[in-house]
Amino acid sequence: MNALQEPFLQPALVANYTEQAAQKVPGLADLHLMTMLLLSERAQQTAHILVVGAGGGMEIKAMAHARKEWEFTGVDPSAAMLGLARNTIEPYNHRAKMIEGTVDAAPLTLYDGATCLLTLHFLNRNERLQTLQEIRRRLKPAARLVVAHHSASGANANCWLTRSAAFADRSDIDWQKAMASATNMANRLPLLSVAEEEKLLGEAGFTEIELFYAAFSFRGWVATA
Repeated sequence: MNALQEPFLQPALVANYTEQAAQKVPGLADLHLMTMLLLSERAQQTAHILVVGAGGGMEIKAMAHARKEWEFTGVDPSAAMLGLARNTIEPYNHRAKMIEGTVDAAPLTLYDGATCLLTLHFLNRNERLQTLQEIRRRLKPAARLVVAHHSASGANANCWLTRSAAFADRSDIDWQKAMASATNMANRLPLLSVAEEEKLLGEAGFTEIELFYAAFSFRGWVATA
């Protein structure tokens, strides 16, 4: 785990993660539903799905509720986040195996699909490429990967980050505060442009790379192994 992910090791900060994520990410519940639908186009009824960055458990809960026979392997480097995930998915724990670690800790099983949501923006380019390559190694041919996270949007990157920050604090919109938050995100997160994101997925061995989700500074792609 790199320095940007260290807050996710602290139980006190992790406790409010699910509530804060829903507030910060536009249409988060619908993003989870879209993720399930995109995976379902290739995954069989009894699919086994790899969830990278599974802490919190929200996407597993949404997918497990919608797909009664799917099973999940979730990996996350934070024990605190995995504890939160187990609580979130309590009715579905019998269908989910949770592993502390990065994607390298996931068994070299050929999964029917994979997700990596709100995670890759914490990783630099080399770390992202390695993560995507390791996911690709674990997918069946033609299986789908869904990713979504912050992405820099060209010359207007700071503007879109400011809008995301204002959205997260929309009960009392303070544009100066939002701009300061955006500058902090831009300085701390190793953001890539949309073109760089898509090039990286291709380098990792994925094809049929398509943008399906865009919400202020967040972007989401579906790709095929």
